[in-house]
Amino acid sequence: MNAVRRGLGNGAVQAFLVLIGLVWMTPLAGLFLSSLRSAEDTARGGWWTVFSSPGQLSFDNYSSLLGNAGITQAFWNTVLISVPTTVLVVVVAALAGYAFAWLDFPGRETIFLVVVALLVVPVQIGLLPVAKLFGQLGLFGTIPGVVLFHVAYGLPFAVFLLRNYFAEMPKEMLEAARMDGGTEWRIFTRLVLPVGRPAIASLAIFQFLWVWNDMLVALLFADSSSQPLTVELQSQIRQFGSNIDVLAPGAFVSLVVPVVVFFAFQRHFVQGVMAGSVK
Repeated sequence: MNAVRRGLGNGAVQAFLVLIGLVWMTPLAGLFLSSLRSAEDTARGGWWTVFSSPGQLSFDNYSSLLGNAGITQAFWNTVLISVPTTVLVVVVAALAGYAFAWLDFPGRETIFLVVVALLVVPVQIGLLPVAKLFGQLGLFGTIPGVVLFHVAYGLPFAVFLLRNYFAEMPKEMLEAARMDGGTEWRIFTRLVLPVGRPAIASLAIFQFLWVWNDMLVALLFADSSSQPLTVELQSQIRQFGSNIDVLAPGAFVSLVVPVVVFFAFQRHFVQGVMAGSVK
C-alpha cells in the first residue's frame, strides 16, 4: 500500500509539473503559430483556429522578416551586444572573484564592500550621468557604449556571486596546488575555473538573458544604427500597428533565442543551483 501511495503521489506531482510546463509554453506556442499566419487570418480569428484550419500555416512571414533590413540588422546588433557583454562580465568577474576570495592585497575587504554597496544602486540613477559621459567620449549611440554600460552594471553582482562561490572551495586544495609549484594563474585556470563551472554557467545564462531582453538601456544609449531587436520591434509596433506578418516572427525569434540558450546550458544551471544549496 505504501508503494502504491508513493507511486500515486509521484504520478500526481509529475502530472502537475507537466501541466505547469504546458501552461508556461502556451504563450510561446501561440506566438509561433501566429508567426505562421497571414495578417488576414490573424484579423479573422485567434491563433487556436489553426487546429481546425491548418492551411493557414506558412513560412511566408519569415521570408518577409528576412527581407526587413531594420529587424535583421537589429537582430545582429542584439547578438553583438549580448555576447561580448556576457563574455566580458564572466571573465572579469571570475578574475576578480578569485582575487577577492584567495589573494591577499591591501584594501581587499574595503574594495569588496564597495562592490557589494554598488548592488543597491538602481540602474535608472546612472542613465543620464553616464549618457553625458559617453557623449563626451564619443561612445553615445554606439554598440560599444551599450556593451560598456551593461558590463559596468553587471559586474557588481557577478563579482559578488563568484567570490562567494570560490571562497567555499576547500583551502587545502589550493594550498596543495601551491605546494606542487602551481602559479596563481595556473591554479585559477586549471583548478578554480573547472570547479566553479556550474556557478560561472549560471551567471552567464542570467547575464545573457538580462542583456538580450533589455530595452531601457538600449532606448537611451543606442541610436537607429545600433539599436537591438527589442527597440526595433517596439518601433515597428509604433509605426506599423497592423504589420503583424513581420512583428510576430520577429517577436518569436527574440523570444526563442533566450529559451534555446537556457535549455542548452540547463544542466550546468541545475548543477550550480544544487551546489549552492549544498554549501
